Amino acid sequence: MPTVSAHVAITLARHIREVFGVMGNGNAYFLDALERETDATYTAVRHEAGAVIAADAYHRTGGGLGAATATYGAGFTNTLTALAEAVQAHVPLVLVVGDEPTSGPRPWDVDQIALASAVGARTYTVGRTDAAATTAIAIEHALSYRVPTVLAIPYDVARLEAGPVPATPAPALPPAHGIEGEFAAHAVRELAGALALAERPVLIAGRGAWLSGAGEALGALADATGALTATTALGRGVFPDDRFDLGVTGGFGAEGAMALVRSADVAVVFGASLNQFTMRFGELFDPRTRVVQVDLAPAATHPHVGGFIRADAAVVAQELVQELRRTGASASGWRETVDVAAARRQDGAAEFAPDGRLDPRAAAIRIAELLPEDRVVVSDGGHFIGWANMYWPVAASDRMAMIGTAYQSIGLGMASVPGAARARRDATIVLTTGDGGALMALADLESAVRVAAGRGIGVVWNDAAYGAEVNLYGLKGLATEPMLIPEVDFAGLATAVGAEGVVVRRLDDLGVLRDWAGRPASERPFLLLDLRISGSVIAPYQQEVIRVNS
Repeated sequence: MPTVSAHVAITLARHIREVFGVMGNGNAYFLDALERETDATYTAVRHEAGAVIAADAYHRTGGGLGAATATYGAGFTNTLTALAEAVQAHVPLVLVVGDEPTSGPRPWDVDQIALASAVGARTYTVGRTDAAATTAIAIEHALSYRVPTVLAIPYDVARLEAGPVPATPAPALPPAHGIEGEFAAHAVRELAGALALAERPVLIAGRGAWLSGAGEALGALADATGALTATTALGRGVFPDDRFDLGVTGGFGAEGAMALVRSADVAVVFGASLNQFTMRFGELFDPRTRVVQVDLAPAATHPHVGGFIRADAAVVAQELVQELRRTGASASGWRETVDVAAARRQDGAAEFAPDGRLDPRAAAIRIAELLPEDRVVVSDGGHFIGWANMYWPVAASDRMAMIGTAYQSIGLGMASVPGAARARRDATIVLTTGDGGALMALADLESAVRVAAGRGIGVVWNDAAYGAEVNLYGLKGLATEPMLIPEVDFAGLATAVGAEGVVVRRLDDLGVLRDWAGRPASERPFLLLDLRISGSVIAPYQQEVIRVNS
């Protein structure tokens, strides 16, 4: 007779193909049922936070809804930072955990519902008679609200017989948010009029535009208005024509490209939150630029926004194109007068910084030349995020996952690799991480090497320091000793878990990446590049942080 845990596993597997986790007392029966009674794939990771991170990365890199699992108590509390990151980044996933028995907490139990709520995640607790239905509700909640959802199985309920597993309805997702009411309709018509008269229009798209499938409509709008385009770091690849695309806005953008954005007379932002980094701390637009935001947020998300339309990005873009055609508006012609390629060009660098260590910009440029074209980049958080974002182009939004930046965390990089590797089973998975974050996540170096194998590359920007802190607080005169890390041999650590680890002190050492890329994935190991870089080179986005906080 199926148990409560089987009801959960079988219902979950009807909608979720990949589960990542660490096995323990609280989820043992769930994992047994998942393995024996479903076709879902279970991937073991080595830390409970890594389970949530992998499920998060799986979704962000195009795999769909993923699940994580951990035991109760310490297993659950280990997930909290990764859970908070998924909440902040609006990433749907389901976390299946054990929980205290219905008879009451034991000495080692904690109030898991309160802890999940504290970081913004809702908990659904299954019982003997409603396990399948509750599982279906948790899945629908995650997808509808784009948040992680916790599904708890009380310890004394997990192995109770529950009868045949019932059918459950498919998740009912909300429709696209249309242009509702006369005020919104008037705002769209007014915006179309402003775009028709604009001499230097710019369209900017974020992750929300990608999620809404707005690419085709935004491409048509760019053509109709003659606009230059740009994206946020999480919106890459939304616009189908990159000939007029200025790249990523904010501190990751090239100076020439950002100067063009600032010169716009009308800028329309689709599906982007306009955080401080995207907005260059308020300097992205000229005060004379008319800025209109199209988003599903309740209201405009930055004080520089002069007009706000609450609706789906694709719906608004389509309506704007139709209105421009109806009124016979012509394109501005501005983008044909601009050398976009020159504007997008990032600064180069000499091989070595003044302190004699490798300049991270030179390393990033050379690595970009050698990386396989079919790649997905997963990024930890830290000062180094500038280098991959500035110098390693990717084809689409779901080919660059920055896990940790929403919650300002480091140490979430290693476990991103297995999630992305399961989502993109043919692509090369490229990890970019700092030495501080890599040390925090070291347990899941083994997971990355095992799961990605010959499709995986890890790049550790090793400056023997917590670079962001040195660059900000060290420059303020605070003691730097707590900000330093003894130089760690990450190449040796990687070799110990089955990877090919290489210390890179000069650009010629990157020949190993060229050779690795030239071999079939089935015939090569995971490659980890331990880049011994200079900490004296500060990324442009970090310079903006320093300017604002100094």
